[in-house]
Amino acid sequence: MYKEQTRYSRLANITKVINTKRELREVLEHVVTAISEEIVQCDSVGIYLPQADGTFKGYVGKPEVINGWTLDMHIVDTEFDLLAKEVIETKKTIYIADTSKDNRPDPRAVEGFQIKSLLALPISYEQELFGLVFLFDYGIPMNLTPSEIQTVEAYVNMAAVAIQNANNLTYKENLLAEKQLLLDVNRDLSMCSTMQESIDTCFSYVGKVLNNYNPGIHLLDPLAEKRIKPAKLSKDSDWSEEDWMKTHSKMNIDQTNDAVFKEVVNTKKPILISDVFEDSRPNHELCRNFGMRGLFMLPLVSMGEVLGVIAIVTFDQEKMFYSDAKIQLAQSIVDATASTLANLLYMEKQEVIIEERTSEITVKNKELESVVLELKQISREKELILNSAGDGIFGLDLNKNITFCNPAGASMLGYENREELIGKSAQLIYNESDISASKSPDKVGINGYEEGTFIRKDSTQFPVEYVTTSIMESSEVVGYVVTFKDITERKQMEEEIKYHAYFDSLTDLPNRVLLNDRLDQGITNAKQHGEKLAVLYLDLDRFKFINDTLGHSYGDLLLQYVAKRLNHCVPQGATVSRQGGDEFTIFLPNIRMHSEVVKVVNLVIDSFSQPFKLKEHEIFIKTSIGISLFPDNGDNAETLIKNADTAMYKSKEIAGNSYHFFSEGLDTRSFESIKLENALYKALDQEELVLYYQPQINYKTGQLVGVEALLRWNHPTEGMISPEKFIPIAEETGLIVSMGEWVLRQACHQLKKWHEKGYTKITMAVNLSVRQFEQNNLFDIVKDVLKETNLSPEYLHLELTENLIIKNTELTLKTMNELKGLGTSMAIDDFGTGYSSLGYLKNLPIKTLKIDKSFISDMTKDDEAITNTIITLARNLDLNVIAEGVETKEQAKFLIERGCYMMQGYYFSPPMDAGKIVKVYLDK
Repeated sequence: MYKEQTRYSRLANITKVINTKRELREVLEHVVTAISEEIVQCDSVGIYLPQADGTFKGYVGKPEVINGWTLDMHIVDTEFDLLAKEVIETKKTIYIADTSKDNRPDPRAVEGFQIKSLLALPISYEQELFGLVFLFDYGIPMNLTPSEIQTVEAYVNMAAVAIQNANNLTYKENLLAEKQLLLDVNRDLSMCSTMQESIDTCFSYVGKVLNNYNPGIHLLDPLAEKRIKPAKLSKDSDWSEEDWMKTHSKMNIDQTNDAVFKEVVNTKKPILISDVFEDSRPNHELCRNFGMRGLFMLPLVSMGEVLGVIAIVTFDQEKMFYSDAKIQLAQSIVDATASTLANLLYMEKQEVIIEERTSEITVKNKELESVVLELKQISREKELILNSAGDGIFGLDLNKNITFCNPAGASMLGYENREELIGKSAQLIYNESDISASKSPDKVGINGYEEGTFIRKDSTQFPVEYVTTSIMESSEVVGYVVTFKDITERKQMEEEIKYHAYFDSLTDLPNRVLLNDRLDQGITNAKQHGEKLAVLYLDLDRFKFINDTLGHSYGDLLLQYVAKRLNHCVPQGATVSRQGGDEFTIFLPNIRMHSEVVKVVNLVIDSFSQPFKLKEHEIFIKTSIGISLFPDNGDNAETLIKNADTAMYKSKEIAGNSYHFFSEGLDTRSFESIKLENALYKALDQEELVLYYQPQINYKTGQLVGVEALLRWNHPTEGMISPEKFIPIAEETGLIVSMGEWVLRQACHQLKKWHEKGYTKITMAVNLSVRQFEQNNLFDIVKDVLKETNLSPEYLHLELTENLIIKNTELTLKTMNELKGLGTSMAIDDFGTGYSSLGYLKNLPIKTLKIDKSFISDMTKDDEAITNTIITLARNLDLNVIAEGVETKEQAKFLIERGCYMMQGYYFSPPMDAGKIVKVYLDK
């Protein structure tokens, strides 16, 4: 009972001290005393308050000196003290009865003070943390009871109240001081008559607030394309302004492109960098030349415009820290200075403008006098009309006769002399329907613009937007003033916008929007009358080849000719639409029989039998057609178009000018294709792609001289997927670029491994796709892979197809020469299957021709002749030659008889993994 009375007495005493004492330290000393007397086993009590850098520093406690350190030398760092971190985050008391069984306390303190037990409490009020309290022993555990801990928490709560009261009081005092300081700033700035005085005033107050007298101002120079230039340094700075300017000049730095300057200017917000060398944004070379450690930069902004920045630095080893309140106060001073500087700049500009305008006003005075004299002679009625300013204006009296017309109005109406209109009836201008007896001028468009038609002098009509306003005098209507605008251009633009909303600008065919609208109407009509309709989806075969070889202007011309031919193939009431690119759609309404659709399809196919004349070129083009029917293949426009598109892809599997009706199952195959595409996106990341290698054999010696890297896809559920299925998808989606880089890197790594094992003579052939050659960084990728793998470039053979070479000869030749410069060898794959002349061979930096397997497999007389020609051509051009697809002994014999010794194909070996290559060929 006595103990409780003592505790209540202490709490009451602390409450009294809180209410009567302003000094926080004295209040907290009472709290420490109360806790230490309450917990007699406790050897140390310390109250720690938060610091700007995130640590907590000792403030008051017992004893005042521990191990030779005063309490204010003790720092709690949450990076080491996980107990303090947890108390801060949870704002809950934590008692550790045995520190040897808990790793949260700072191990340095536990070992240094031989702490056996530890109590940590947050000083908090309404979820706001004001500090930490620690109680601990020096070797003898405190053995605290829950009651004792609750008692300590009660005292700590009193400490929280005291800190909050002190903070509130300090905040109010600081607020008053800040307000007074800002009043002083504004007063002093208002008395500045020059920019120099304003800047010095700013430096003085900012230095006082931040206790830092090293500010410098950098202003935007309008004569140097608004580049930021150093302008002025504080006279109290550790640097002299002369040295400051010289250093900037010597460094020759464009501060407009400095990352920190740009961020401050763009965001219009201050930036504080405590240590410039721990931040990537500052120019570290500049910082070292100035000896800077910390940097605080504030924007000078007035009326939304940035005038420059103020940079404040520290030169000592201490990191720079300012509270949010000081940052805001400093920015307020800078903002006030910016307004003053803007006003001074404006005044300077105004003086210049006044000087320039004075002479102009003198010249114009006489003109103004004559205008004033003329205005005085204008009648009151005309003065009122002039006050109703508009594009064109004319006045009417109560009898609908024209009393006045301004020059703009007369010009719009086609009259050179406005006097021609005066006294004439308004019927000269208005349509009769607008000024009929039943519709007087004061009822036409009063209190608002309306659209109508006016008549010119030559009797032509033009659209206008006009408003008629009554002219009042002494509360009586004395006439009317009509204000109007010629809206011919607007009307034309509206028509043009309407056209582009529904028609394709290249072919003048209906676009998708109009097609869908007509399809929806057709479907509604077909449902009502039990009719059918058809949708044809067309795609031009090899259209991309036309664009790539002849250019897009020829491609556009071809699309226009195709549109005209299609329009001639369809019956009246049908719609030919361009979907986009080289895709067209035909909507056939009122279909009764299947043969009607086939008839139109045949007309379309026949129309493609004749060549298209594109300027000096004569081009044959074919089309693939897909067909869907309502209601069999869908009951809405979207489904019918989608199913016709699906059927069109089925037609593409056959040679051009074929068509296919949609049937169940086609959409399933399309869905499977989409699934395959989606799975391919993940294949590289999930390591489903693998490399196989097909041996390249010197038939004369029987030795392995190289391998060709071939990509395979080992799907987790579908197993090995044929390249014929996924390579076209990779080409179309662009995935072939990343896949091709992966193949190159893996192949080079594998070859390097074989070389390191002693198999140093074999080479690696890697195929390059069209997409890879279209990338600007192909040369850099190959160079980086060779460097990464430390592979000699002569062992890497890059293969590209003949079609790739002719697609963009200039770009391709440039890239090939760069790759040759690395030391790599290049081969033309599938040689003989392209569409170009052989003349390009002499200009290409190639080393090898690869005979396409199609010439080897059948070995007809034509194939033998072509193969023999390629071998002879290679020999004459001093090129190597490799035959692909060798599957029989007879084929190998035929090749070796003609001097082709390098071969690959299933006769020797199918593609195999790296391990099997070693086992079958290299280990022998």
